[in-house]
Amino acid sequence: MTLTPRLMNDDEWLGFPTMVSSAFLSDPYSDPAAARRTLDVLERDRTLGVFDGDQLLGGGGILTRNLTLPGTGPRPVAAVTHVGVRPDARGRGTLTALMRAQLTDLHEHGRESIAVLWASMATIYGRFGYGAASRRAALSVPGQAPFRPGAPDGGTVGWVDEPDAAAPMRAIHALGAERTGWLSRPEASWRWWLADTERHRSGATAFRYALHHPSGGGAPDGYAVFRAKPDWPARGPNYRLDIHELVARSPEAYAGLWRGLLGLDMVGQVGYDIVPLDDPIPLLLVNARAVLTEVSDALWVRLVDLDRALVARRYAAPCDLVLAVTDRLCPWNAGRWRLRVASDGTAEVEPTSADPDLECDIADLGAAYLGGTRLGALAGAGRVRELRPGAVRAASLAMAEDVEPYCLEVF
Repeated sequence: MTLTPRLMNDDEWLGFPTMVSSAFLSDPYSDPAAARRTLDVLERDRTLGVFDGDQLLGGGGILTRNLTLPGTGPRPVAAVTHVGVRPDARGRGTLTALMRAQLTDLHEHGRESIAVLWASMATIYGRFGYGAASRRAALSVPGQAPFRPGAPDGGTVGWVDEPDAAAPMRAIHALGAERTGWLSRPEASWRWWLADTERHRSGATAFRYALHHPSGGGAPDGYAVFRAKPDWPARGPNYRLDIHELVARSPEAYAGLWRGLLGLDMVGQVGYDIVPLDDPIPLLLVNARAVLTEVSDALWVRLVDLDRALVARRYAAPCDLVLAVTDRLCPWNAGRWRLRVASDGTAEVEPTSADPDLECDIADLGAAYLGGTRLGALAGAGRVRELRPGAVRAASLAMAEDVEPYCLEVF
């Protein structure tokens, strides 16, 4: 068997969404518009199929996006998406062929130095050099939960139809790019992310849209997209309201939106499945324990070209360290690298033959890259090995961030 990653012809391209659906044991798209939305999001010249002869076994794409890095703002990343392997073709090296082709192409053509993805299964992508760089919390908050005294009141919250919400939402979302981990969103991705068909609803309502206006007047500074799932037991209504996306430009807008949603009649629970670990809602309530939280991995990061990636961000503290790095899939990263961070947070990286201070895999650097996973924690798990006393602490402090990285869009 010879596996060949390549671009697809017209027929193969039109059938690609069906292959990805089958990889996740889902029914094929019955709605042509849904398949069209997927193809509109994908970039044809950056989406590869993996073939055995003329048989499509799997594939995946890259989206050209910007991700906000610590201290430097939005920078180009390769956002890996719609990766799938046919259920009857697993165990043949299909995914390895795809990953190697993507990373080699990025390196050889000097494209993005960083690749990112959301992992369907946490056991898959570490072996391809990706590290879990951020975590997400799934929250459940009881309706009518009281806010603590002194919590911001917020302004006014009004429900609007989607056409009236579209422009304000896009403007507010774009301003979120100051937060580490924030991903840019082109128009085709807005349509894909806000697709609202029966297939997405699972018995709940269509999306509702709410805009927050500051108390002193002015343009909207926050929005929420949500749906409600009716539940009417014998004791009375106990609806669940699920937030799809909530973005606020100020603490007042954030509190105002949450007050508006938690205060709705008939709502027993409000859930939000993608928030950062430092989300402020528990701190706004009288009883923080009322917020039930489940934590999982979120964005995974892969340093494609270690030297270019490490200088693309800023650092929180100066350091001068030699890193001994292993990288099974990208041999150009393997070896010893000197990382020198100046007092202004800028870095220089160069190969060296000096004795190493730390030993790690490229996946560990990816995990620590956005500041959401501490190198000290990785060392405690035996994934990073300290070869000079104090080196782990110095590296961990340098790569730290004051807020959790946050990517609110699963792509």
